[in-house]
Amino acid sequence: MNSKNNLFLTSENSGKQAYIEMMEATIRAIAASMVDEQAYAGMPPYELRDAVHTDELLPEKGCGFAAILDEIKSKILPNLVRPASTNYMAHLHSAALVETIAAELIISTFNQSMDSWDQAPVATEIEVEVIRNLCKMYGYDENSDGVFTSGGSQSNLSGLLLARDWFCNEKLHYDIKKHGLPENFRKLRMYSSEISHFSMEKSAHLMGMGYEAVVKVPVNDAMQMDVDTLEKLIEKDIAAGNIPFCIAATVGTTDFGSIDPLEKLRELCDRYGLWLHADAAYGSGVVLSKKYAHRVAGLALADSITVDFHKMFLMPISCSASLIRDKRNFDALTIHADYLNREEDEEDGYINLVNKSMQTTRRFDALKVWVSFKMRGADGWSELITRCIDNAAYFHSILQADADCEVITAPEISSVVFRVLPPAGSSEDADTMNKRIRRALLHHHGVVIGQTVCNGNVCLKFTLLNPLQTHEKLDELLALILSLR
Repeated sequence: MNSKNNLFLTSENSGKQAYIEMMEATIRAIAASMVDEQAYAGMPPYELRDAVHTDELLPEKGCGFAAILDEIKSKILPNLVRPASTNYMAHLHSAALVETIAAELIISTFNQSMDSWDQAPVATEIEVEVIRNLCKMYGYDENSDGVFTSGGSQSNLSGLLLARDWFCNEKLHYDIKKHGLPENFRKLRMYSSEISHFSMEKSAHLMGMGYEAVVKVPVNDAMQMDVDTLEKLIEKDIAAGNIPFCIAATVGTTDFGSIDPLEKLRELCDRYGLWLHADAAYGSGVVLSKKYAHRVAGLALADSITVDFHKMFLMPISCSASLIRDKRNFDALTIHADYLNREEDEEDGYINLVNKSMQTTRRFDALKVWVSFKMRGADGWSELITRCIDNAAYFHSILQADADCEVITAPEISSVVFRVLPPAGSSEDADTMNKRIRRALLHHHGVVIGQTVCNGNVCLKFTLLNPLQTHEKLDELLALILSLR
């Protein structure tokens, strides 16, 4: 193939043919690699490291696409995890719906940059439409807005930064955007559950406040933030001269899928003049389940919401959004540059999304949501989400009925955390045994499940994001786990 003809997809027939041939060959190789139901059939770490080691990443002369595809077939595809397998339940890491993979092909091929309208005309307008409809879906009115981000961590950072700047502007009458952090910035405090995502601390660090600005609130037996204790912590901080500015609720904790009590947290925010942020990176998908949507109805009360589409929504990484109830607060992220987002453009109707984004260059991720929502509809999506939550409830029920297992808490979404107890007379302690079982599943049975620690004990975790999962398969997996004791 002439190297001039395989650079890009262009209007020339030779370029089109090269594109079609490469895409078809790649698709066939991927499909051919799916030979069984194992979630991981690859090498252990040291062997894999040796297999992919290369002394010459950039050879003097290139090998051509056919040769590199052969190397992909032998070294890459066999060693990838397969989230679409019903044997994959380790993390908040989902399979990708086929229509969203098709959308990814369009996104990558046309490579739109979402910072200015002239780099992404229809992509900009689609994102605006998707955000408008998402705000409505989560109970916000026409004064709301949002933007797509790289993931939950960035969405959380965006929401928390807007919370801090709003508080300093409105309550302290101080403009951080212009003047930097106030002299008393070390006194700023935000509150999140002791099992909230680590991006709370990371965000505090990136905002210049440090980990000490994050007050971790104990949880109850349902793994939800303890509201009474939270209020005492707020009062204690006020008495000590600290400055509370935000409560960060978790709507779907990473390990347990537990949902903090949003209505009660809203009451506290109103009482003390605080911003309510909802990290719904996991639980945002529950809104589409007609059976379970009531569990996240309180999201409409939050001032900002983190939504992740590469978790329960089954879309390719990355795909996330940051929504805010009052769009005026995005002013904290707006700065004009003559080479990018000129003010006269906005006056003439050109929308430059960089005005509300922490990123400059961004992908056209909204297309995946647009395609999949329209294709499957509300009924189709409700069925997918409901099935996952129902599966978790079923798995919890069979664990409860088994004397050889200990369940931590009932699932609110689709995560089940448990531990297997050693058989009578075993000399192996429970922590060592549960670790060993997880490794054996990974390397000898092609089953990938999670591991965490709760109350000082090593636990196993099923994160059930795959709507293809069945009760029969869950029965088989539990039997396999118990056989490995």
